[in-house]
Amino acid sequence: MPSPFPGMDPFIEGQRWSSFHDRLIVAIGDALVPQVRPRYIVDVEERAYLEHAPGERPPFVIPDVMMAERELDGARGAGSTAVVTATTIQPVMLPVPVPHRERETFLVLRDRASHAVVTVIEVLSPSNKRASSDGRREYREKRDAVLMSSAHLVEIDLLRGGERLPTLRELPAADFFAFVCRAGARPMAEVYAWSLRDVLPILPVPLVDADPDARLDLQSVCTAVYDRGGYDYALDYTQPVDPPLSDADTDWLRERLAPVAPPVGE
Repeated sequence: MPSPFPGMDPFIEGQRWSSFHDRLIVAIGDALVPQVRPRYIVDVEERAYLEHAPGERPPFVIPDVMMAERELDGARGAGSTAVVTATTIQPVMLPVPVPHRERETFLVLRDRASHAVVTVIEVLSPSNKRASSDGRREYREKRDAVLMSSAHLVEIDLLRGGERLPTLRELPAADFFAFVCRAGARPMAEVYAWSLRDVLPILPVPLVDADPDARLDLQSVCTAVYDRGGYDYALDYTQPVDPPLSDADTDWLRERLAPVAPPVGE
């Protein structure tokens, strides 16, 4: 069953983003290979990092046992005659912050002869857009490294939520964005912006100067991923959209869902 939406399905972000992201990266690579072979190799690569919860890493923390021992030392110094043994201190069960390991996949196009990186294609994840997160810091470092190199960068943001990555000028009003940052044109970038109600665009994927751009039909790829992944039944269309929509978009969404699902939130 096809998606009830003409472009990006807004339910994916809040319910099934992780699986959709991984499938999408592979599908984009598969769509590009026939256009760029045999000169370019298209690789799915991965970066991993530890993600800490917000406020999890204070500059210095005194463990509870140390605090207890200092209190006991103070009591002794005050003239206490009590004899304290190790068995007097009873443990207190408290949770400790445990970071979780995050992994993110992306695409790299390499020259088959020289193995030089020609183009990097990124599809942003929620952690890349979460303020002060490890994922945002890791991604910005990777992004800066690519922008300072001789490689092109194609960055696709299919998430309405989170904090947009910084730009020198204000972005146009839109729900989704794609940036095509050609190595020879920086700091200028081609910015594609579209709304929830729009069909996803066809994006150019730059290669070396002598070769024409490959074409990434983002709508066709997303449609194929939706169909092959069974998102028509994996998504719960009776739940509210996360992040929330405007009133106008909520009314539009209800109209789109009317033939396939009960009203959202009921």
